[in-house]
Amino acid sequence: MSAVITLHEGLENALWMFFLAIGLWGAYNAVRGEGIDGSWVGAVYIAMALVVVLSVLAGIMWFGGALDGLQDPGIHFLYVGFSVVFPPFVYQIILEGDDSNRGMWVMSFTTLFMFGIAIRLMNTAIV
Repeated sequence: MSAVITLHEGLENALWMFFLAIGLWGAYNAVRGEGIDGSWVGAVYIAMALVVVLSVLAGIMWFGGALDGLQDPGIHFLYVGFSVVFPPFVYQIILEGDDSNRGMWVMSFTTLFMFGIAIRLMNTAIV
Protein backbone atom coordinates (compact mmCIF):
# COMPACT_ATOMS: atom_id res chain seq x y z
CA MET A 1 0.00 0.00 0.00
CA SER A 2 2.90 2.39 0.60
CA ALA A 3 3.84 2.22 -3.09
CA VAL A 4 0.31 3.27 -4.08
CA ILE A 5 0.40 6.14 -1.57
CA THR A 6 3.79 7.31 -2.86
CA LEU A 7 2.60 7.10 -6.46
CA HIS A 8 -0.57 9.02 -5.60
CA GLU A 9 1.41 11.78 -3.85
CA GLY A 10 3.79 12.12 -6.78
CA LEU A 11 1.00 12.23 -9.34
CA GLU A 12 -0.99 14.79 -7.37
CA ASN A 13 2.07 17.05 -7.40
CA ALA A 14 2.35 16.47 -11.13
CA LEU A 15 -1.33 17.36 -11.55
CA TRP A 16 -1.16 20.85 -10.08
CA MET A 17 2.06 21.60 -11.95
CA PHE A 18 0.51 20.32 -15.18
CA PHE A 19 -2.63 22.45 -14.76
CA LEU A 20 -0.43 25.47 -14.06
CA ALA A 21 1.66 24.81 -17.17
CA ILE A 22 -1.43 24.32 -19.36
CA GLY A 23 -3.03 27.46 -17.99
CA LEU A 24 0.06 29.57 -18.60
CA TRP A 25 0.48 28.07 -22.07
CA GLY A 26 -3.15 28.87 -22.85
CA ALA A 27 -2.80 32.43 -21.56
CA TYR A 28 0.34 32.87 -23.67
CA ASN A 29 -1.54 31.65 -26.76
CA ALA A 30 -4.50 33.90 -25.93
CA VAL A 31 -2.28 36.98 -25.59
CA ARG A 32 -0.80 36.18 -28.99
CA GLY A 33 -4.32 36.11 -30.46
CA GLU A 34 -4.41 32.39 -31.15
CA GLY A 35 -7.35 30.06 -30.67
CA ILE A 36 -7.56 26.61 -29.16
CA ASP A 37 -5.47 24.13 -31.11
CA GLY A 38 -5.16 20.36 -31.00
CA SER A 39 -1.94 20.33 -29.01
CA TRP A 40 -3.46 22.34 -26.21
CA VAL A 41 -6.63 20.25 -26.13
CA GLY A 42 -4.48 17.12 -26.06
CA ALA A 43 -2.68 18.46 -23.01
CA VAL A 44 -6.03 19.06 -21.30
CA TYR A 45 -7.04 15.47 -22.11
CA ILE A 46 -3.80 14.26 -20.52
CA ALA A 47 -4.63 16.27 -17.39
CA MET A 48 -8.12 14.75 -17.31
CA ALA A 49 -6.62 11.27 -17.68
CA LEU A 50 -4.27 12.06 -14.79
CA VAL A 51 -7.28 13.01 -12.64
CA VAL A 52 -8.90 9.67 -13.48
CA VAL A 53 -5.71 7.75 -12.66
CA LEU A 54 -5.49 9.61 -9.34
CA SER A 55 -9.12 8.71 -8.66
CA VAL A 56 -8.43 5.03 -9.27
CA LEU A 57 -5.40 5.15 -6.97
CA ALA A 58 -7.48 6.93 -4.31
CA GLY A 59 -10.12 4.20 -4.63
CA ILE A 60 -7.45 1.57 -4.08
CA MET A 61 -6.20 3.50 -1.05
CA TRP A 62 -9.73 3.89 0.28
CA PHE A 63 -10.56 0.19 0.01
CA GLY A 64 -7.15 -0.61 1.49
CA GLY A 65 -7.91 1.52 4.55
CA ALA A 66 -5.26 4.16 3.87
CA LEU A 67 -7.81 6.99 3.85
CA ASP A 68 -9.31 6.25 7.25
CA GLY A 69 -7.63 9.33 8.77
CA LEU A 70 -9.09 11.72 6.20
CA GLN A 71 -10.97 14.39 8.13
CA ASP A 72 -13.72 15.02 5.57
CA PRO A 73 -13.51 12.57 2.66
CA GLY A 74 -16.78 13.81 1.15
CA ILE A 75 -15.30 17.23 0.35
CA HIS A 76 -12.19 15.63 -1.14
CA PHE A 77 -14.28 13.37 -3.38
CA LEU A 78 -16.48 16.32 -4.34
CA TYR A 79 -13.41 18.21 -5.56
CA VAL A 80 -12.30 15.14 -7.54
CA GLY A 81 -15.68 14.84 -9.23
CA PHE A 82 -15.66 18.54 -10.01
CA SER A 83 -12.16 18.21 -11.51
CA VAL A 84 -13.33 15.53 -13.90
CA VAL A 85 -16.47 17.36 -15.02
CA PHE A 86 -15.62 21.08 -15.05
CA PRO A 87 -13.17 21.55 -18.00
CA PRO A 88 -15.23 19.48 -20.49
CA PHE A 89 -18.38 21.23 -19.24
CA VAL A 90 -16.90 24.67 -19.89
CA TYR A 91 -15.73 23.70 -23.36
CA GLN A 92 -18.85 21.86 -24.50
CA ILE A 93 -21.68 23.68 -22.73
CA ILE A 94 -20.45 27.21 -22.08
CA LEU A 95 -18.23 27.70 -25.13
CA GLU A 96 -20.20 25.27 -27.31
CA GLY A 97 -16.97 24.09 -28.93
CA ASP A 98 -15.76 27.62 -29.75
CA ASP A 99 -12.07 27.37 -30.56
CA SER A 100 -11.50 31.08 -31.26
CA ASN A 101 -9.29 33.42 -29.26
CA ARG A 102 -12.18 34.04 -26.87
CA GLY A 103 -12.38 30.30 -26.24
CA MET A 104 -8.66 30.21 -25.56
CA TRP A 105 -9.04 32.94 -22.95
CA VAL A 106 -11.90 31.13 -21.24
CA MET A 107 -10.16 27.75 -21.28
CA SER A 108 -6.84 29.15 -20.07
CA PHE A 109 -8.63 30.69 -17.08
CA THR A 110 -10.49 27.41 -16.61
CA THR A 111 -7.24 25.46 -16.39
CA LEU A 112 -5.71 28.07 -14.07
CA PHE A 113 -8.81 27.66 -11.90
CA MET A 114 -8.24 23.90 -12.01
CA PHE A 115 -4.69 24.57 -10.79
CA GLY A 116 -6.25 26.14 -7.69
CA ILE A 117 -8.66 23.22 -7.33
CA ALA A 118 -5.74 20.77 -7.52
CA ILE A 119 -3.98 22.66 -4.71
CA ARG A 120 -7.22 22.60 -2.71
CA LEU A 121 -7.53 18.87 -3.33
CA MET A 122 -4.14 18.32 -1.74
CA ASN A 123 -5.08 20.51 1.23
CA THR A 124 -8.30 18.58 1.90
CA ALA A 125 -6.36 15.31 1.83
CA ILE A 126 -3.88 16.30 4.54
CA VAL A 127 -4.45 14.09 7.52
